Amino acid sequence: MKQVVQNYKSGELAVLDVPVPGCKPGGVLVRSAYSLISTGTELMKVSEAGMSMLGKARSRPDQVAKVMQSVATNGVPATYRKVMGKLDSYTPLGYSLCGVVEQVGAGIDDVKAGDLVACAGNEHALHAELNWVPKNLYTPVPDRLAPRHAAFGTVGSIALQGVRQGAPQLGEVALVIGLGLIGQLVVQLLTAAGVRVVGADPDPARCDLAARLGAAACGDPSSAAVEAAVAELTDGHGVDQVYLAAGGGSNQPVELAARLCRDRGRVVDIGKCRLDLPWNAYYEKELDVRFSRSYGPGRYDPEYELEGRDYPIGYVRWTERRNLACFLGLVARGSVDVEPLVSHVADFEDAVDTYRRLKDGELKAVAVLFRYPEAATEPRQTPAPSVAVPAVRRAGPASAPARSATAPVRLAFVGAGNYATSMLLPHLAQRDGVELSTVVTTTALSAANAQRKFGFAQATTDLDAVLGDDSVDAVFVVTRHSSHAELTRRALLAGKTVFVEKPLALTEDELAGVLAAVEESGNDRLQVGFNRRFAPLLTEAKQRLGRRTGPASLRYLVNAGQLQHGSWYLRQGTEGSRFEGEGGHFVDTASWLLDADPVSVYAVAPSGNEDLQVVLRYPDGSTATISYVTTGAPGFPKETLDLVADGKVLKLDDFVRASVYGRKRWVSSRLPKARDKGQNAELAAFVKAVRTGGPMPVPLESLTATTAATLAVRGALAAGAPVTLERAR
Repeated sequence: MKQVVQNYKSGELAVLDVPVPGCKPGGVLVRSAYSLISTGTELMKVSEAGMSMLGKARSRPDQVAKVMQSVATNGVPATYRKVMGKLDSYTPLGYSLCGVVEQVGAGIDDVKAGDLVACAGNEHALHAELNWVPKNLYTPVPDRLAPRHAAFGTVGSIALQGVRQGAPQLGEVALVIGLGLIGQLVVQLLTAAGVRVVGADPDPARCDLAARLGAAACGDPSSAAVEAAVAELTDGHGVDQVYLAAGGGSNQPVELAARLCRDRGRVVDIGKCRLDLPWNAYYEKELDVRFSRSYGPGRYDPEYELEGRDYPIGYVRWTERRNLACFLGLVARGSVDVEPLVSHVADFEDAVDTYRRLKDGELKAVAVLFRYPEAATEPRQTPAPSVAVPAVRRAGPASAPARSATAPVRLAFVGAGNYATSMLLPHLAQRDGVELSTVVTTTALSAANAQRKFGFAQATTDLDAVLGDDSVDAVFVVTRHSSHAELTRRALLAGKTVFVEKPLALTEDELAGVLAAVEESGNDRLQVGFNRRFAPLLTEAKQRLGRRTGPASLRYLVNAGQLQHGSWYLRQGTEGSRFEGEGGHFVDTASWLLDADPVSVYAVAPSGNEDLQVVLRYPDGSTATISYVTTGAPGFPKETLDLVADGKVLKLDDFVRASVYGRKRWVSSRLPKARDKGQNAELAAFVKAVRTGGPMPVPLESLTATTAATLAVRGALAAGAPVTLERAR
């Protein structure tokens, strides 16, 4: 087999042919799929190896002390031979990987051959095609977690152990100094724990990345921006914790920590930076300085790591292995997103050149992965991934709630944020036969503002009172994304007709919960705010295109743009990704134009941003490609669409102009600057359905299929393969 090695004396890096390790009892033999380069620790070792002997000595004074002790004990000649022999040997690199169990040793019963596992250890999770890994240094990979993401397990455990040492609590503010690989993970873990984070790094690109991943503010540690952000977030008291995730010989990180930490705050050292603690600063604040030792309890204990003796959970809650499993679970659930950290994926055979490019600065990277030959064929050896689109079942024949045909349609709103007050309520407030009954918000003032502006009869913070009010005909759910499914479920069970703004759900379980409410109650009176299919320009263009006889090719460019700092849309841990939040709009529009629901979803994403390419395939062979980009020019139109079929082309320019090219060309007149994306027409159709008891504007089966396809994008990204959408029966 092949393995990456380094000669510490000469600095030579090589991919050597070495014997396959034996599968000893108490562990498993793992064939690597992906291994992660630690761009901090490993590059430091590579750089040190290229130094002169004097440079090596200066960089490792601890080793020099050992040499001097050996000289005193064994004499100069013996010590020289010992040191030179050790330096002039090949040493391994790597300590974080994901692979497939190839052979199981005696005494192992928690995994079997063919299982996917994440592995840890600088002696056991090496950049090599095969590794023997003892029991406490591997853990099974959760379902649906991509091997390339599971390869982050060890480095993620280091960050997780550091956060545990900081003992964060909800509502606290933390400063992370150093936004390399470990620092970026610490930012996300703290954010997931309810901590507001300020990041400090001299690299603007790393600051931008941390901000996209949840940091409240980021900046150069030498600038005033970091101190200003800390002062604003803490009312001038200072941060509760500082995490030192930086490297190098500067003492600036520990000095900055003392300056920005509150009285009796905590300073946690995770990285390897200079630690000349300024005595007065640390003494006067009585700062609690803590060290984080690698992946967690068990590290450096041979009985734990090599002999498999676990620590009782009642005494040691988080060990190395439990930290590893915990981090993988956070990634699998979307609480931590490692994909934006992947700067480069290199084939394992190109390892030497990859290290050279990193060392020379030619390759700027946060995280780099080695991909092994078997990774191209999906090491799990499982069938192509698929997602079951839940079946819509009803307890009995669907029927609309009884109401007088002459009575006004009484509407209640749950939520009165920007979208509700700018895009929905202005249309409804002017519509004849509509009565705005009650507005429900979590804060009294926002409810009062909506009541005053739009004429609601009542304003309240009591949702149960609205759901129990028999005079309310329909409920609008216009809250943050994470609450949509639960509020919709409750309203359906209360017998209300429901209009929920997109998305309907953020997970498959949430979608199943909504459909379970439909089945339990027999109430399928539901509309999701997919308004673009109601846009006048687009509906006319579809009519002029006419019926298709052959498959179509649709391209949809969404120039979504960057969100403002602090936007709740960026809270992926609780509110889902941006595409999960609004991607249903574009999936629904494509499916409506193609008169079908998708049968498969494929997605790719460039590293370092939120751009997506989503390809939907339809039963008749039609395809729709949705390019969802955040890095485009702000002045370019947000949405442009082309549909090609049967020798004709439909073109939509940002809901301002549409055209159809065929035997004859039709071009719409240009609309005013205010684009009509169909909200008014959608609301008219919804109110009509409520008033007459007629069918809802969009069948529930279509809403379900669109939501399932949107959610399948995450699985397609993780699998690196198309996800089949199978209709449940």
